Amino acid sequence: MQPQLVSPLYVRVTHWINALAVFVMISSGLKIYNASPIFDFLIPRSVTLGGWLGGALLWHFAAMWLLVANGLVYLACNAATGRLWKKFFPITPRALLDDTRRALRGELSHDDLSKYNSIQKAAYVAAIAGCILLVLSGLAIWKPVQLALLRDLMGGFDNARIVHFMAMTFIVFFIFIHVVMVALVPRTLLVMLSGRSR
Repeated sequence: MQPQLVSPLYVRVTHWINALAVFVMISSGLKIYNASPIFDFLIPRSVTLGGWLGGALLWHFAAMWLLVANGLVYLACNAATGRLWKKFFPITPRALLDDTRRALRGELSHDDLSKYNSIQKAAYVAAIAGCILLVLSGLAIWKPVQLALLRDLMGGFDNARIVHFMAMTFIVFFIFIHVVMVALVPRTLLVMLSGRSR
């Protein structure tokens, strides 16, 4: 059987750039969090990036621009090729419930990697929305005076920080589940490297 193209080159390139940008943003963001904690805990220094607050901010802003530019390229290419609608939609409550039941019984098939099940669709759309929320809340924190409307939509500066932290927590949770699923179905990693699946 001839291998079929499952992940076009732009998907693979933007996926790995996004992985790098998100890793840098999370680890530098945790260093920034430690400088002025929102909650009653600190993050261990061993999982933070930047060495000091100024260094963490430089890493964070550099990765932010990379994440935004890469995300726009990813969304534009997916929309232009029609892949966005074909791969991620529709998501119906019934299909999501059925796939969840199958997943809980260990009956969810991953034979055809060219198609996403409803759980994958919902997870990827949620991750995209989470990244957009991260960027918007981050902008509200970065420029609270210039972007006062965005800051106010977030419920003020302090709430924008909480939204930013919770969106980051969601992305970390998504990454954890994503890595677990790759470990369970390792062929998906090969597809994200070669683009092809048998």
